[in-house]
Amino acid sequence: MIKVQIPATSANIGSGFDSLGLAVTMYNDIEMEESDRVEICATDAIPIPTDETNLVYQSARYLYDLCGKPLKGMKIRQTNRIPMARGLGSSSACIVGGIVGANHLLGSPLCQRELVNIAATLEGHPDNATPALLGGLVTAVLEKGKVYYVKQAIAQDLSFVAIVPNFELQTSFARQALPRDVSHQDAVFNLSRAALMSVSLYSGNYHNLKVACDDRLHQPYRLSLIHGAHEVFDLAYQYGAYAAYISGAGSTLMAIVNREKRDFVSQMRAGCDALGLCQWQIHELSVTNVGARVLEEEGEHFQ
Repeated sequence: MIKVQIPATSANIGSGFDSLGLAVTMYNDIEMEESDRVEICATDAIPIPTDETNLVYQSARYLYDLCGKPLKGMKIRQTNRIPMARGLGSSSACIVGGIVGANHLLGSPLCQRELVNIAATLEGHPDNATPALLGGLVTAVLEKGKVYYVKQAIAQDLSFVAIVPNFELQTSFARQALPRDVSHQDAVFNLSRAALMSVSLYSGNYHNLKVACDDRLHQPYRLSLIHGAHEVFDLAYQYGAYAAYISGAGSTLMAIVNREKRDFVSQMRAGCDALGLCQWQIHELSVTNVGARVLEEEGEHFQ
């Protein structure tokens, strides 16, 4: 049995709608081996599909089919640390884990670039799937089934503080809140800021991040779906964050902070509690420049 570790991802980063994403230090583990039947379980209390509708299994089977090898079944054991439907790439982690594990079990017939294309095609967009595979900050475009991307390794002097509400926000629902058309002015507004975001994170010009995070394509429409979001953003800036944004489609809110601000998390905890958001979780993370990887071969049998 092999074990695959996949990082959480935070997409959009304010202005980079469906094109920017980064991998952070929160991980799901997926253990896999071929079998003559489908056996799926979670090592924690997180409810997951345990039949062929399981996204890890579907992704693995897709790759087996693509490589021309029938898959009778598979034993899968999931450890789900990435909260589901919270804008931290839980579905991408399943897809990436499934195809990386399947590729390893098949003897690695596909290269990393091919896996990037497959993951983005299965996900529908590359901003979560690509950094989950590659790590770091990724700027990506999916064009006719091919991902054009640049990965940038990010310095470890930033904390990415995830403020995770106690409710889900499905991506499909969050997309329904978006307008069908945008003005030329708003398009230019976002284009300039997305370019500024990517370069500023890479170069260390963090004083640009608040402006670079500003957005007119999705955040103004999604903030109303996350009760308390405006107040949490205000708190983050009050306590010295460089920037704050909706992670992915939400509901998680992300603050970018100087790692030397040791009291930021405790201040946010106290501030959220004062707002009545006691059940919201706060995780201090950093960018990981390493994407999904097979950690080890395990000798024990699936339990």
